[in-house]
Amino acid sequence: MNGKNNIAIGFLTMGFFMAYGFLLIYLRDFAPDKEAWANSYSIGKHFEARLAHVHGNLFAFLNILIGYLLLRFQAQLPSVRSISWLALTGLLMPIGILSEVYFGLPPALVLIGAIAMTSSVVWLGFAFLRIKNA
Repeated sequence: MNGKNNIAIGFLTMGFFMAYGFLLIYLRDFAPDKEAWANSYSIGKHFEARLAHVHGNLFAFLNILIGYLLLRFQAQLPSVRSISWLALTGLLMPIGILSEVYFGLPPALVLIGAIAMTSSVVWLGFAFLRIKNA
C-alpha cells in the first residue's frame, strides 16, 4: 500500500461523514424532538455525534493528504506502508465515537484511532525532515 488506498478511503469516509452531517441537520431542525436535541448541544449524544462528524471529516482529509504525499514522495520516504496503515487505522477514532453514541460501546476504538493517526502524522513529519535536499 503506497497511499492510493488512503486517498480512496479518505474520500469515501469524507462522503459518509458529510452525509452524516445531514442527519445532524435533520435532528437539529426537523425531528419531532428537535428542541430537546438543540438544548443538549454541549452534552451527551449531541456533543458526541458532533465530535464524530468533525473528526470523521478531519481524519478523512488527513488520509487524503497523507496518501497524496506518500504517493508523491514514496521513493524518498521510508516506511510508506506503515505510515499508510497507521493513517487508515486512525479512522477508527470517529467510528469509535459513533459506536459509543449508537451502541454504547467502550471508547477503545477511539483511543486506538487517535494514537494511530497521531503516530502516522508524527512519523511522516520526521520522515520528511530526513529527506535530503537535492
